[in-house]
Parts: sequence; C-alpha cells; structure tokens
Amino acid sequence: MHSTTNKPRLSFWQLWNMSFGFFGIQFGFALQNANTSRIFSTLGANHDELALFWLAAPVTGLLVQPIIGYLSDNTWHPKWGRRRPFFFLGAVLASISLFLMPNSHVLWMAVAVLWMMDAAINVSMEPFRAFVGDKLDPSQQTAGFAMQTFFIGCGAVIASLLPTIFADYLGVSNVPVDGGVPDTVRYSFYAGGAVFLLSVLWTVFTSDERPPEDMEAFRRESGKGIGHGIVEIIDGFFHMPRTMAQLALVQFFTWIGLFAMWIYTTSAIAENVYGTADAQSALYQDAGNYVGIMFAVYSGVAALAAFILPVLARVTSRKMVHTVCLIVGGISLASIFTIHDRQMLLVPMVGVGIAWASILTMPYAILAGALPANRMGYYMGVFNFFIVIPQILSGALLGFVTTHLLGGHTANTLALGGASMALAGVLTLWVRDEAKAVA
Repeated sequence: MHSTTNKPRLSFWQLWNMSFGFFGIQFGFALQNANTSRIFSTLGANHDELALFWLAAPVTGLLVQPIIGYLSDNTWHPKWGRRRPFFFLGAVLASISLFLMPNSHVLWMAVAVLWMMDAAINVSMEPFRAFVGDKLDPSQQTAGFAMQTFFIGCGAVIASLLPTIFADYLGVSNVPVDGGVPDTVRYSFYAGGAVFLLSVLWTVFTSDERPPEDMEAFRRESGKGIGHGIVEIIDGFFHMPRTMAQLALVQFFTWIGLFAMWIYTTSAIAENVYGTADAQSALYQDAGNYVGIMFAVYSGVAALAAFILPVLARVTSRKMVHTVCLIVGGISLASIFTIHDRQMLLVPMVGVGIAWASILTMPYAILAGALPANRMGYYMGVFNFFIVIPQILSGALLGFVTTHLLGGHTANTLALGGASMALAGVLTLWVRDEAKAVA
C-alpha cells in the first residue's frame, strides 16, 4: 500500500528548486548520448563494436540504481537528509568523468571512463525520482515529474548544441587532432562537468527533506545491515506491484528504440545524408555536430511538451497519453531511414521529442501511485532494471543484427528501434493506473 499521508502542496519555485539538479544531470547525459559513438568511432571503433562498448551504460545502471535506491531509503542525516547526500556524491564523480572523457586518446580509456561516468550519473539520478515521491502529495506528482522533464529537455538542448556552438560561433576546430577527439567536443565536456556539479548543488542547498515519521522504527529497519538489504532487494524484485510489472514490458520495448537511436544516429546520418563512413573525415565530424542539433530539437520539444502532457492526462488518462506519444515517437524514429535531406531530419525529431517527454514523465507518475512510501527509492531503482535490461540485450545483439540482417546499414537499425517503440505504445493500453492524474 502506498502512503495516504497528506503532504503540503509545494509552490512553483519549490518544484523548480527540487528539480533543477536534473538540468545538470541531463547536460551530462546529453553530451554522452550525442557524442559517445562519435568519440569511439574517432578512436577507431567499428560500427559492429559500438553497441558492445555502450554496454557500460545499462550495466552500471543495473548494478548501481537498486543499491543506491535501497541505501537512500535507509539513510537519514540531520543536515543532508535522505536523498541529497547521493545527489552530491554522484555529481562530484560525474563531473570528474566529464573532464576525463574528451581527453581519452585510446579506445580502451574512453570505454573505461564511460563506465565511471555512467555509474556516477546513476548515483545522482536515481534518488531524484524517489525525491518526488518523498516530497509531493499524489495530486502533485505528475507535475513534479513534468518539472523534471522540463529541466531534462532544457539541459539536453544546450548540451547537444555545444559542439556546433563552439565550431560555428566561437571558431573552435571540429577536426580530430593527433588521433584524439576534436576540440569542439573537448570544450563541450568541460562545460558539462561544471554545469552538472553546479546544478545539483543548487537542489542540494535550496531543498529540504521530511524526516521519517517514526525515527526509532526507521533506525531499527536501517540498522539490519547490508546482508538483509541484499535479501530485501532480491525479494522485492519478485514481489513488485502489478502496475510495475505491466510497465516493465512497456519500458522494455521503449528503451530498445531509444538505445538504437543513441548508438546509431551519428553513423546513420553520416552514411545516409553526408555520404561517408570514415570517422576521421571532416564530413563525419560535421554529421556528428548535426546529430547534436537533431537531439537538441527532440529535447527542446520534450521540454515544452512536459507542461502540456499533464493537462492532456487530466482530460484523458496518463496511459492514453503515453500510448499516443510512444506510437508517434516510434513512427518518427523509423522514418529517419527514408530521409536523405539534412533539413528534413529535424521533422521526425519533433515526434521523438513528444515521446521522450512522456517517457520521462508518465511511467514514473503512474508508478509512484502504486508504490509503498517507505520503499519508494528501492522500487524506483528496481524499475530501472526494465530500462537497462533491454539496453544490455541491444548492446549484445544490435551489432550482429545490423551487420548480418540489416545489410550493415545503421539507418535500418533506427527503423527497427522505431517499430519497437511503437509496440511499447500499444502495450501501454494494458497497464493499470491506480491513482488519478492531477496536476
């Protein structure tokens, strides 16, 4: 049973402050999503290796998020609270990783830093989802997740555009030097490290947390040790709420589509539109910058849609909104393989942005209403399994599928990802939403 305790309604600026850290978190994620395949390819990775190298992202999420969720559920510091210590620790480590990544001169180093970066980002990000459940009454939870989505969109727009801004407006070189990454990418990651840390610190110092209602019971529960925690993590996985199990299938097919997009868009656009597969060429690096513009478009659309979707959810339902958004996003992503004109590539990004806004809002809003309050962080961490497991499978299989079944053309892989996302939309119709959507 989820908590029925009435919590005070927060003001717009309180919602703003508690969500602002996501601006920096997504700044880091967006730089990673738009540039990691480009960095790997520049350092010598082949197309069929990219998905395997990207396994760092889902595997670290699989390992880190449930553990951090459990630990944050069972942490209380008189000054720092429950979730904020993890916000801060993850931000420091992620910022260091963002400074290290563009200074990788060999492929193995870039892959190793990606593991560190993803683990650190997950430490910061996972408690933010539980933070909404902790602080907000169910009547405000959809609005809380929508505010997070707004900052995710804003951070991703700016971060995705940074290499283009450095190249076109500040005259920074966009050509690889001495086998390393271009200076445009290097400076973008430096900026990302600073923004990540400062944004998370804003939330840490401007938001407070409610102490446990029964501190003695909380201390007894949290003092049972890590062995009990491991047993509880495993047990909870097999006894998850029904709504969570239904959403798991939706998430599975959704994230196959997203993972395909993040891995293969750069190489697909380079081949389909710029006519090159040479990652050391100026044309390939131009394609990489343009993919940043594409990703900025979908992120910007998501930031705007974040405030429209809760209104539509009140008029219809959260699951109906999610169904339509995923189908629109899937069709849009699949259409990229038919496009050979650079400007036209921005059109499907609008549809992907609509889907992205819903992906970051509706499943979590639906889930929060079905979770027990004292295990919010843990279950939000377990829910991440259904994001990372499809990514792990994709990382293991998409390279083979692309090479042997799709003719080696990564644009075809994007079409497969789009079909998977549209299927997720259809499956949403069978999800049970236990709480009414209220802004």
